[in-house]
Amino acid sequence: MARDYLKKATLTAKSDASKTHEIVTGILDDIEQGGDAKAMEYAAKFDQYEGNVLLTQDEIAAAIELVPEKLKQDIQFAHDNVRRFAELQKSTVHDVETEIVPGFVAGQKAIPVDAAGCYVPGGRYSHIASAIMTVTTAKVAGCGHITACSPPRPGIGIAPAIVYAAHICGADKIMAMGGVQGVAAMTFGLFGLPKANILVGPGNQFVAEAKRILFGRVGIDMIAGPTDSLILADKTADPHIVATDLVSQAEHGYNSPVWLVTDDRELAEKVMSMVPGLIDDLPELNRENAFAAWRDYAEVIICDDREDMAACSDEYAPEHLTVQADDLDWWLGRLTCYGSLFLGEETTVSYGDKATGTNHVLPTSRAANYTGGLSVHKYMKIVTWQRATREGSRQVAQATARISRLEGMEGHARSADVRLAKYFPGENFDLSADG
Repeated sequence: MARDYLKKATLTAKSDASKTHEIVTGILDDIEQGGDAKAMEYAAKFDQYEGNVLLTQDEIAAAIELVPEKLKQDIQFAHDNVRRFAELQKSTVHDVETEIVPGFVAGQKAIPVDAAGCYVPGGRYSHIASAIMTVTTAKVAGCGHITACSPPRPGIGIAPAIVYAAHICGADKIMAMGGVQGVAAMTFGLFGLPKANILVGPGNQFVAEAKRILFGRVGIDMIAGPTDSLILADKTADPHIVATDLVSQAEHGYNSPVWLVTDDRELAEKVMSMVPGLIDDLPELNRENAFAAWRDYAEVIICDDREDMAACSDEYAPEHLTVQADDLDWWLGRLTCYGSLFLGEETTVSYGDKATGTNHVLPTSRAANYTGGLSVHKYMKIVTWQRATREGSRQVAQATARISRLEGMEGHARSADVRLAKYFPGENFDLSADG
């Protein structure tokens, strides 16, 4: 039986890409040519902020004084969890070497990038957790310099809790600048900062487009779109919890898709009946986002059985994937395409977004088909090396010469020839392409 859509999205989660690209390209070009002064012009225009760009130690201390003690404890709790998980991830990457053939050794090294730029959204929502997720992982990876960049509020500056989080997580510099101008400042090394080797962190469509344009001259975590979430639920799921979780993710933005995939029609209908009331109960700004996201982007899909549910989920490759169903081990083994997986009612995407330790900077727009989320590994360059004795190079040189000649690359072949002639004088080697 074909899948039955009780609710179908009327829009797709894409911005006006051509218009955004044109705007962002112009800003980046202006700032690259105009430097610090031009970046400040855009900060005054878009952030309505003309204060200090790089926070001093006194400014950081003053901001920290404004953070309630209980919130500090919560931020520290989340930081500790993210740090421990990042340390575990780092332990999975080792410097290794092996003897390929007798006398010829090859290996790999993991080298952290020197300078990381961490973007922390601070517009409608103050993304404290994004500071924790990005700065902590960069610090654990071993980056030499970490800049945390966040939009200041007009006449005020960066939210104090973001300053506190960035500071305790290990930021070397905290920059009060948002949007494209903040991304540009980190990339071009403005205001005395080192040029970033990698840019990480979520942002609006302009930040995402700036990272996309700059990718190549600087590394990025991923090309991101609007956040998305999918819930797999069977008849054992609690409809109220399912509905609440869908709404909790829809509040991210007006174009944030949420999807429910189930094999139980009764559950689906109950969830759909509950969602509008849960949205109405949100504060105004959150309600506007969730209402638009549910109306235009949400889908509710009925599948034949759990295998079809899993296949449907893998096709969507969601950023966040929740399973509220029997036999969680089966789902863990079966599912293959997601940014982060939340197994069982006892956990939720909101936990992962804030405090459990796994990272919330994750692949969107079906990018989970080919990549995972932000981790210490994103800041690590896995490089290779090799060393050989003269005898160890004998077989490798011959193979290299013959393969190169077959490819028509005579210069490559001769770099092997000269070594054979030097190391093994008087020996005859058949180095022709058909040898």
